Amino acid sequence: MAGSAGLALCGQALVVRGGSRFLATSTASSDDDVLFTYDCSTAEKKLEENKGEDGQPVDKGSDMILASTFSKSGSYFALTDDSKRLILFRTKPWQCLSVRTVVRRCTALTFMASEEKLLVADKSGDVYSFSVVEPQGCGKLELGHLSMLLDVAVSPDDRYVLTADRDEKIRVSWAAAPHSIESFCLGHTEFVSRIFVVPDHPELLLSSSGDRTLRLWEYRSGQELHCCHLTSLREPAEPWADKRFATSRITYWCQEGCVALLCDCIPVVYIFQLDAHRQQLGYRQQLAFQHRVWDIAFEEGQGLWVLQDCREAPLALCRPVDGWWQAVPENAALKKVSACLRGNWAMLEGAAGVDVGFSGLYKATFDNVTAYLRKKEERLQKRRQNPPPGPNGQAKKTKPGEASLRCSS
Repeated sequence: MAGSAGLALCGQALVVRGGSRFLATSTASSDDDVLFTYDCSTAEKKLEENKGEDGQPVDKGSDMILASTFSKSGSYFALTDDSKRLILFRTKPWQCLSVRTVVRRCTALTFMASEEKLLVADKSGDVYSFSVVEPQGCGKLELGHLSMLLDVAVSPDDRYVLTADRDEKIRVSWAAAPHSIESFCLGHTEFVSRIFVVPDHPELLLSSSGDRTLRLWEYRSGQELHCCHLTSLREPAEPWADKRFATSRITYWCQEGCVALLCDCIPVVYIFQLDAHRQQLGYRQQLAFQHRVWDIAFEEGQGLWVLQDCREAPLALCRPVDGWWQAVPENAALKKVSACLRGNWAMLEGAAGVDVGFSGLYKATFDNVTAYLRKKEERLQKRRQNPPPGPNGQAKKTKPGEASLRCSS
């Protein structure tokens, strides 16, 4: 699910969000860039009052940011919030272009590669498109699932829209005619939490799920190429060894072909190497942190940025050194951005205790047979202790062997 604290990177533009606010800055070491901040609670509201079926006002939302993303070039930035708004920004310079209303609370959003449209997935299973060229234009229903959508992605050539839902499915639809389905990627046994089209290998798709696997697909054919079970990478002595978890972020570094995975309830980042030629993933190492990790993102030429719940060091920067990933000493860029976050820590402080994980999405299991047998045994025990009265009002005596016969029935 979308988080209350998050990180987004495009080029050297960096956005950190927390609660209803976000701040935008640059990872460049120069001091001439301008810090931009925005608070969704100050955005314009709908004039009409939303009412439920009983005529009573419905929940207006908390203004918390649910999801955000950059366009491919970094020229645009968009977010959705808990008050059912889609807010579009221009980034050069930063300017709010529009505040539009969505039908239901959104779980994910992405720009088309052409940057002409923005796709928004919501909790009811629908995907709407909103024009970027006409910032005030209304949304258009593009496609729908029968269950909640958790992520949406677009192929680099804008030919396909990929959607992931709670019912274990990844659907590949034609962007020009979304009712036409190219394929399904089937194999996960729990909800699909994240999908990611590999930028420099546009035929490949990465996916993660509540079944604790990372899978590699050739998505046009729906063929699964490789599956990595994350439970096999954990040590039994780790305190979270028995926890259920799902991936909350998949990010990719084109420079080294590295995939980084962040899970929603463990302070560990998994690093994999993508071998596109052999069409497989190789596990490299895991980065452990002392504090809760909110989000991660790669920056080409820099490394892996890690946003964590630590006021003294809200950001960490990791790079491979002699083939081994580790946190690098604080450089000018890290020092500058960390200082910005410390000065706006109130934005992130409220996110520390917010549970925005996937725990409510797992399939519920019911063992009716065990409950039935237990209740049956209780009835038999009660009957043996208090036998029913006979025809003359006296308690009926149990014949030898009758109790055992009843128990075996």
